[in-house]
Amino acid sequence: MYRPGAFAETDLAALDWLLARDAFATLVTVDGGQPFATPLPVLYARDGDTVELRGHWSRANPQWRHGGGALVIVHGPQAYISPGWYPDKLENNRVPTWNYATAHLRGRLEIHDEPEFLAAVVADLSQRHEDAVGSGWRYEPDNPAHVAQLRGIVGFRLRVESVELKFKLNQNHPAANVRGAAAALAASTREGDREVAALMLDRLARRGKGD
Repeated sequence: MYRPGAFAETDLAALDWLLARDAFATLVTVDGGQPFATPLPVLYARDGDTVELRGHWSRANPQWRHGGGALVIVHGPQAYISPGWYPDKLENNRVPTWNYATAHLRGRLEIHDEPEFLAAVVADLSQRHEDAVGSGWRYEPDNPAHVAQLRGIVGFRLRVESVELKFKLNQNHPAANVRGAAAALAASTREGDREVAALMLDRLARRGKGD
């Protein structure tokens, strides 16, 4: 990922935040020299610098046969930034841009077909997301119909070997420009715009008094 120094994040707490916000990611593998991508929910766990993802595919999805190296793209909030929001737009000939937060996680896929692994993934995914929507469906290990459904999926574990975090939030602009753009986004009806505004102001506060 192209990641200029001003936009590079090193604190893995930022990765925790991204995956707590939205754990629906894009898993990319390569087969026959061609990239293959699947959007899917993932289960995220971190212990210090050790990061692991779990999930599953439909057995009909050929990606489970690829194995090997993989890239997971974690999608954070994003927003268009108008140069009209910058106080110095005229003297510095500012142009439009896009602000966003994202993470790229790389590692090697482990393919799992064991019923115990698959049951745990389904149970953990359903508990997380059913709780979030206030519903109560659960995987029942003693329910033959639920157990039979496991034959239709293939599981994976990704032990992450490298993490790239990029939070592009106008860190290369004067503080007045950041505040101007953040104020415009904060007034938006779009939730993602307001999230980006909050991230911009957070990163601005971290600059200290040197700006």
